[in-house]
Amino acid sequence: MPADGRVRLALGVVAALVGIAVVLAIIDRLSPEPKGPPSSSYATSPQGLAAYASVLQRSGHPVRRLRTRIADEKPPTDQTLVVLDPDVMEPEEARAIGEWVRAGGNLVAGGSGDAPWLDEVLSDPPAWKEDGGRRRRTLVPVGVTTGVDEVVSSGGGWHELGPALPVIGPAGGPLLVTRRAGKGSVALLADATPLINAALDEADGAALGVALAGGQGRTVAFLETVHGYGVSRGFGGLPSSVKWALIGLALSGLLAVWAAGRRFGPPEDPDTESPPPRVAYVDALAAALVRAKPENDKERSS
Repeated sequence: MPADGRVRLALGVVAALVGIAVVLAIIDRLSPEPKGPPSSSYATSPQGLAAYASVLQRSGHPVRRLRTRIADEKPPTDQTLVVLDPDVMEPEEARAIGEWVRAGGNLVAGGSGDAPWLDEVLSDPPAWKEDGGRRRRTLVPVGVTTGVDEVVSSGGGWHELGPALPVIGPAGGPLLVTRRAGKGSVALLADATPLINAALDEADGAALGVALAGGQGRTVAFLETVHGYGVSRGFGGLPSSVKWALIGLALSGLLAVWAAGRRFGPPEDPDTESPPPRVAYVDALAAALVRAKPENDKERSS
């Protein structure tokens, strides 16, 4: 170990930070907490779709997670695009999705709440309202309801359907409707509950998810840009735990450099005699003043 105590302290701080980072990484690996935004295929939280993505893969459907905008790079039209509960949808992106659908794409969209972006995909899309029961039953046996008799829902239904076909009830506010758009098709879910992690295993939720994917072996692409995920490179692409570990190491390195460096000013000669202690200096100065005082008094008297 270095003889300088400051260097030993700096090295100890660095070692402690490295140890903490390693322990946190192990804990995160062994007991990860559910996290992620609702209806994201990355999310392991109760409202996420990570389990749905796994079911699709086990059923023979390749899964893609799109982190680039559709306006910048459209997927092939022989794939199924899933856009549920988007946090944000730019008008340009909505128009790009509409163009992709009309060119032959298969879209699964919707979620809880109004979805004004669907105006760019469909002419006169249905309106969303908060109604409907917990259990929803199939109304029409079509491709997207293959193997589905009943699914669960937390509320929400479509109204003013226009040319849309209600396929999962109730008839007055269906959970799922389908509609053609140009050469493509759109399946609108008024509530993503049947597909989320917390309810996928209830009733026929998993079967509905597989049926919505389309034909056997069809690739399913989850649009993740609408949930805040984008392409990150360099330092921004590292996990948060790694970022904090690197920042801690950088700070520790700066501390070590400061501790090991010389102070400002010329170096001192180790052979130079040090000045006396301050107390001894003051005592010597006082004695000198006392000895000099009588001579001063004689000078004044003469």
